[in-house]
Amino acid sequence: MTITHKSSKTILTLGVATAAIGFSSFSMADNGAEDQALVILTSDSLQTQGMAMILSNAMQQQGTHLHILLCDAAGDLAVGGYASAEAINTPPSNPAGQVKPEGMLNMLLDNGATVDVCAIYLPNSENEEDDLLQGVGVAAPGPIAEMMRDPSIPVYSF
Repeated sequence: MTITHKSSKTILTLGVATAAIGFSSFSMADNGAEDQALVILTSDSLQTQGMAMILSNAMQQQGTHLHILLCDAAGDLAVGGYASAEAINTPPSNPAGQVKPEGMLNMLLDNGATVDVCAIYLPNSENEEDDLLQGVGVAAPGPIAEMMRDPSIPVYSF
């Protein structure tokens, strides 16, 4: 088989690109940086809240450290004693059967997620900081903005 100059150049280029991708993936996986995600939940929709918690749970199970920011009506999930009007049904493949977003939020907290309510949630609700679940904080805009700007931290908004 004869390789022309053009095809050998293409093969060499593809080989270098493949090696570069392999090495960059290796260095990203081996640099000790923690896989993180920022989940911003503002919706008052029960199904949207539930799906946000289900996907957050899946990310956490896959090793992602979660930062969850609850704003507007979703901030209520972080208030002690809050109960959704009803549970949502999970897909048939999920053995849980039914879940409530606040129950899943508690599970995420117990498993190490960082959870905050928006800085403007408490001043615009009837709740105070003492009403929040143990481990839930009040977000400061600066650190949240830093996470949103960090290209290594994906941001998911519900």
